[in-house]
Amino acid sequence: MADARRDPATGTITTGHEWNGIEELDTPIPRVVLFFLAVTTLFSIGYWLLMPAWPLGVTYTKGLLGIDQRQVVAEQVRDAATERASWTAKLDKASFAEIAADPQLMRHVRDTGRTLFEDNCAVCHGVQGKGGPGFPNLAAGSWLWGGSPEAIAETIRVGINGTAKDTRTGQMMAFGRDGILQREQVLAVASYVRSLSGQKLDAAEQARVPAGKEVFAANCVACHGENAKGQHDLGAPDLTDANWIYGGDLQSVVNSIHGGRQGHMPSWEGRLSPTDIKLLALYVGTLGEAKR
Repeated sequence: MADARRDPATGTITTGHEWNGIEELDTPIPRVVLFFLAVTTLFSIGYWLLMPAWPLGVTYTKGLLGIDQRQVVAEQVRDAATERASWTAKLDKASFAEIAADPQLMRHVRDTGRTLFEDNCAVCHGVQGKGGPGFPNLAAGSWLWGGSPEAIAETIRVGINGTAKDTRTGQMMAFGRDGILQREQVLAVASYVRSLSGQKLDAAEQARVPAGKEVFAANCVACHGENAKGQHDLGAPDLTDANWIYGGDLQSVVNSIHGGRQGHMPSWEGRLSPTDIKLLALYVGTLGEAKR
């Protein structure tokens, strides 16, 4: 340690400390730092006096302003509940058609329905309702059990192949695994089904289409219909559009025909109120609006 002296380069007194030839300057704290330190100290004292701040065992200091955030939040919740009750009462009494024709109610449907959908349905169908492998695209307008608000509400209520007593029930047979069709027949009908939706087929698939048409007529029309557009009362999908739940490539279609399919959707009755189910049905119906 050396004696304090004035640094020749800066003119600042040193502290007298030296490390490896480097001397420590006795630099004063900048005034701006002292200013802001004073301001924040005064602000803290003022906040402690005006607002709830200090715990006192089972209570706390209330502050001179008497602001209670719990009371504020409770009032906001009560106001929101009152406002919600006013429009949900209208929604409960109105028919689906009347609600769809009411812009004010539909605004509530879109705002509240989005939250309901994201909290309960998005885990399977995605936030935008576009689905994924094994889960239908709800924004495509291609419906297994019907796309009217009434039909959607019923599907939400009872589920599909679920535990509800009146659940919707649908299953595709395992034509290959159960020996109903031979391998060549499965390939033929898969090629034919792919041709129905206008997919590009290679030469081998093209050659199998006529035989596949015959296999389809003998085994598939009972559910999917002669025009292959499906049947809502059976949950049989339309095979002529570009929407595929399990994939539309050759291997995926072959897998579906060979091993069969049985989708599952839980019943939401008892988990959601009738009002929420009605809201969800209307909201799901709006998912394809941008596409339309």
